[in-house]
Amino acid sequence: MNSGPDLDGKNFKEAFEALTILLSAAGRGQKRVNFRLRDWGVSRQRYWGCPIPMIYREDGQAVPVPPELLPVVLPEDVLFSGVASPIKSMPSFINTIDSTTGLPAKRETDTFDTFVESSWYYARYTSPGAPTMLDQRANYWLPIDLYIGGIEHAVMHLLYFRFWHKAMRDCGYVQSDEPAINLLCQGMVVAETFYRESDGKKTWFNPAEVDVTRDAHGRMTGAVLKADGRPVTIGAVEKMSKSKNNGVDPQALIDEYGADTVRLFSMFASPPDQQLEWSQSGVEGMARFLRRIWRMAAEHVETAQAAGRPPKLDLGKLTAADKALRTKLHETIEGVNRDIGTRYTFNTAIAKVMELSNAIGKFEAHGPNSRAVLQEAWEAIVLLLNPITPHTSHALWQLLGHPETLLEDQGFPKADPAALVKDLITVVVQVNGKLRGKLEVAPGSGEDLLRPLAFANPDVARFTEGKTVRKFIVVPDKLVNIVVAE
Repeated sequence: MNSGPDLDGKNFKEAFEALTILLSAAGRGQKRVNFRLRDWGVSRQRYWGCPIPMIYREDGQAVPVPPELLPVVLPEDVLFSGVASPIKSMPSFINTIDSTTGLPAKRETDTFDTFVESSWYYARYTSPGAPTMLDQRANYWLPIDLYIGGIEHAVMHLLYFRFWHKAMRDCGYVQSDEPAINLLCQGMVVAETFYRESDGKKTWFNPAEVDVTRDAHGRMTGAVLKADGRPVTIGAVEKMSKSKNNGVDPQALIDEYGADTVRLFSMFASPPDQQLEWSQSGVEGMARFLRRIWRMAAEHVETAQAAGRPPKLDLGKLTAADKALRTKLHETIEGVNRDIGTRYTFNTAIAKVMELSNAIGKFEAHGPNSRAVLQEAWEAIVLLLNPITPHTSHALWQLLGHPETLLEDQGFPKADPAALVKDLITVVVQVNGKLRGKLEVAPGSGEDLLRPLAFANPDVARFTEGKTVRKFIVVPDKLVNIVVAE
């Protein structure tokens, strides 16, 4: 495109700036920012809220309440009529004196919208009991490390939240530019819906009132109302609400499965920022997982007690199987720390613990050192699950031989870097970008070792024999890509 010597080859931003300079120099335009500002009505005709500190003189002039007379406090001896704000009919509140003129005046009876309170509550939490709006503690604690809220607040509360913080910054109350460092907006909880329609009106039934049938893949194929055995229509999966009657009573679930199971399912069912589809079968699956963990840990303790003395880990006498389990254990610890502490993906953290429990289930302990590796693994699992399943974890910690110590005093597990170093790693071999084989080699193996092993691999040789090798590309400790002439 021929835009002229001053604009050719530039991206949009560069061209925008260059064109602005050209037009300004030619006197044909200038750079200007236009704000589309509108009046913002922040007053509400109700009692509950922050009083608007304004008074009206007899001459009709509105003036602010002087700072020394702030705050204006709402009266508590009010009578609610249900028609209008009670302070509108309270002369003791309305009638006041203008401190400047000494003449009678009337208070504003409207209150601010409640965003005035909810926009800076987090800052006030840092300064409890302070006689002023905030004190020096606010600058110690703020900004917030992680602010959690629903995505429905993105267009209102979060705007007010930032606006108010920047106003406090400009007024000298806080030093930080932003109220929070990280923001996590959790998704909505959705559930199946069921209804019957009669005369154009739908009657919605709670999932607990309905029996469903499913196919081999778990998909619903039919549903009947428990009360009469007659069919109901399966509706869409929607946000839990009273209108669709698809809410789940958490107390009923806790009574049946326990708080740990319900919490574990909630954390595992989806990433926290995504929609969570509630599933009764999913809750039951988490209950089975916790029962399995309990059974396996109890079997380990029973075996260890039968040996007569607590096993002690000797890192110098680990078998290959012991090393493999310890590597898996500390990879899990490293991954869970990353998932919970940095990525906030609690579902993948739980999945990693499940994978570790599967590895433990396949592990065969031979001798005290293997049992010591198992003890280390079980203690780590209990500690990793503790933030999510505290009741089960507390009981398991006692079962594992720590009746005199508190689980909460142990700290969160940290990975042992030495345990993460593998004796052998898997390097994939590609031919022209397609996976053709795998090699088990020592970490850090270079081309001099990988080249003969790759060509000796029969799965690779089928695609390289008799062909000209143009390139042998090594990505250390990950892959080899052999480029051959077709």
